[in-house]
Amino acid sequence: MASYVDGFLIPVPKKNLAEYRRISSKAGRIWMEFGALQYIESVGDDLKVKGMRSFQEAADARAGEVVLFS
Repeated sequence: MASYVDGFLIPVPKKNLAEYRRISSKAGRIWMEFGALQYIESVGDDLKVKGMRSFQEAADARAGEVVLFS
């Protein structure tokens, strides 16, 4: 059986994190209902690694935003 991860990066203003969590909680229940084995939201605030493209750059995040991997 093959294993894989579906995911996306999304920049969210820090002031909107509570609202995003509320919405993503509902979405997670839907994904599980349709066969997902697990649903995780990850918020990053220290994502710069020397020699690699950061999540902030990949998601085109602006000042005051954090990047989520969902």
